[in-house]
Amino acid sequence: MLHDRALVVDLIRLTLDHGVFDLRVSANLAEAVAILAEWRPDVSIVDMDNRDSTALLDLLGESSGMRRTGTPVLGLTRRGDLKTKLRAFDLGVDDILTTPFSPEELLARAIAITRRVAGIRMRLTPSIKIGEIEIDIFNRLVSAGDSVVRLSGIEQSLLYLLASRQGHVVSRKEILHEIWGADVGESNVVDRHIRSLRIKLQDDYRHPRFIATVPGEGYRFIPTYTTMGWQDASTVREPTRN
Repeated sequence: MLHDRALVVDLIRLTLDHGVFDLRVSANLAEAVAILAEWRPDVSIVDMDNRDSTALLDLLGESSGMRRTGTPVLGLTRRGDLKTKLRAFDLGVDDILTTPFSPEELLARAIAITRRVAGIRMRLTPSIKIGEIEIDIFNRLVSAGDSVVRLSGIEQSLLYLLASRQGHVVSRKEILHEIWGADVGESNVVDRHIRSLRIKLQDDYRHPRFIATVPGEGYRFIPTYTTMGWQDASTVREPTRN
């Protein structure tokens, strides 16, 4: 993967950490070249806004002599206009995802490219454990013991973003930037969604077990929490699949 923003790298790392992807990260072309000298990925995630993206795409496309048979690429970009997307496809990108992205969409596209181009089969219903809670990423379900709660897309993105930086403070500005992409014009939009997530996780802000408020700075995911105290009254049964 080519990306130079630590927050996004950690989010991608957590999203793809399902036992099927071995992720290696480079912040620039030199680091990418060093990795490719000893390791060949089944799919590469490239930040198209990185200044080294074009050079890396050339390298990946030439790896087998023909661009279409080179390493498959999922491109990421903050510019979602048609011109940017057409340029990415012209450079050999197999699929492109506009950021901010939801964890489930990133995972689904990475798996789809791997299936289609590399011919590798993997299940499409992965879950990941973060401490004592387990997240079903596609169905947006969080379970702890016998209790299961369903999250909205924003709530899941919030949980993943905070968990990817567990132990570190994530500011409100960073949350806005990575989930909404810009200032949405509501000063309390982050706080409102954090409050909603806490309610579903039965997380008391005065005695947090999952998400701690750092006054004047932002929020911090607590890596040493416990799920003791979850009440059956808030349990949401897993939806019936048709």
